[in-house]
Amino acid sequence: MSLQKGDLAPAFEAVDQDGNLVKLSDFTGKKVVLYFYPKDDTPGCTAQACNLRDNYEALLKSGFVVLGVSVDDEKSHQKFAKKYELPFPLLADTDHKIVEDYGVWVEKNMYGRQYMGTARTTFVIDESGLIAEVIQKVDTKEHTSQILK
Repeated sequence: MSLQKGDLAPAFEAVDQDGNLVKLSDFTGKKVVLYFYPKDDTPGCTAQACNLRDNYEALLKSGFVVLGVSVDDEKSHQKFAKKYELPFPLLADTDHKIVEDYGVWVEKNMYGRQYMGTARTTFVIDESGLIAEVIQKVDTKEHTSQILK
């Protein structure tokens, strides 16, 4: 199942790096940038998170809430968020429920080895909970401009 523009965003709840329960329904009436990334503190994921951090004010001014999701645990997220002073919640999807519901838990191939992992994908969700945009070719260093374009 692959989600597309106009689809209802699947509901979810997960804990963030500080142990707070975050639900998609908490943001009804707001625009949500839900970005899925493979792993905390890796080069691409760090570039992407820092680009969103550096442009966080512009995203907020445009009415967006930013939520990062990976299958790393709370502790890993906490270290990552602290190290790079990330101002937004990172959700721990250790049971893979959110990545599966959003269709981003996929077979990957690196150096001929196949494994399951998170496809770097961003869903822009509108105020009514519908997917307004799916960004699959994420430019980690210019991600904010992809969202705000």
